[in-house]
Amino acid sequence: MTDAGPSTTPVPCAYRRVLPVVRRIGTTLLVAYAIGRLSDLAMRADARITDPPGFGRGMLHGALMPVAWPSLLMGHDQPIYAERNTGRLYKLGYSAGINICGAVFFGGLFWRFNRWREASKGR
Repeated sequence: MTDAGPSTTPVPCAYRRVLPVVRRIGTTLLVAYAIGRLSDLAMRADARITDPPGFGRGMLHGALMPVAWPSLLMGHDQPIYAERNTGRLYKLGYSAGINICGAVFFGGLFWRFNRWREASKGR
């Protein structure tokens, strides 16, 4: 009697295509949830600071605003803008934070889509 070891049945082709997509979606949702929770903690800690936010904290709030979207979508009422601020400087920082965060996120996303498109043309 010989031991053939573990069976090596081939995985159906559909599973090979679907499993990486399911893994990516799951990873994306997990990372989005973690980032949303960290953003919530950061904004709540920032709200405890008594002096009104200026340009620097405005940039932080602006950068965290798009990241708060998953938490807001899931029903968590997360603060994304300081009602009491220094005025024009805070708003300039807030706008800069949103734009920088958007450029980094969407720049990376478009770069990734371009890589996927180039890889699919090579097949």
